[in-house]
Amino acid sequence: MSIKRTRQKSYSPKRQDEKTVSLGSKAAEPEKSWEAYVAGQADDAFVPYSMKSRYERGALVAHPKFGKGVVTHVDDSRIDVLFADGKKKLGHGL
Repeated sequence: MSIKRTRQKSYSPKRQDEKTVSLGSKAAEPEKSWEAYVAGQADDAFVPYSMKSRYERGALVAHPKFGKGVVTHVDDSRIDVLFADGKKKLGHGL
């Protein structure tokens, strides 16, 4: 004789509709293109990139391999830099 068991329900949080925004959250800013950041900037505005230096969001850097870029995100030991070829993760302040 076999016993038929019912399937257990898994309870997960309800998904939030994509159009609804939770209270207190900021709307995401559309990300600028590399050209918009670099347009009109003088060559001396770009500081040479060094892993030993600390950078802030919006800093203009000149990388020896990737060229001119702008810092778009800062973590403790990494930065996201937007170059003409795309985003790269680089170390900083090490």
